Amino acid sequence: MSKLQVAEFLTLDGVMEAPDQWNGPFLNEEMGMEIGGNLFQCDALLYGRRTYEEMAAAWPERTGDMADRFNSIPKFVVSTTLQEVTWNNSRLIKGNIAEEVSKLKQQFGQNIVILGSGDLVRTLMHHHLIDEYALVVCPLILGKGKRLFQDASRTTLRLVTSKAYTTGAVWLSYQPIKE
Repeated sequence: MSKLQVAEFLTLDGVMEAPDQWNGPFLNEEMGMEIGGNLFQCDALLYGRRTYEEMAAAWPERTGDMADRFNSIPKFVVSTTLQEVTWNNSRLIKGNIAEEVSKLKQQFGQNIVILGSGDLVRTLMHHHLIDEYALVVCPLILGKGKRLFQDASRTTLRLVTSKAYTTGAVWLSYQPIKE
């Protein structure tokens, strides 16, 4: 059975919105290698509609190992409004999200990674389907923007790993404690 992992860039005040507009100063080669390694170890990606549309617009024309991975890996898109998904190796999930994601977890052996997709993350949190949070927290306070855990239900977490980077960013990996 797969582990469902949330992988996000966050500001210190929890903002996850538009990380490409603020995380640049906090990225370095070491972090890129680790994030890339995480992507290459997963079996599939899971997106909400907005994140899928952003990724599908950005990656198909790119080249290189990371682009090859994003373009070839199985991608599942949760949406109530999309009628089709056209990015290579993408499939649409409609209906009972919790039930469909539970089925996905049974199909794969490694990780299924959720990138972005804050609304989807909160929905899956509510159904206790998240197995790990891999968060890169950047030393920046934005003061406004969509927060990952905005209106989330109470969840106690256990720290699995932590790593500080020379840029001031910190990788924190947590697993929910079943209560």
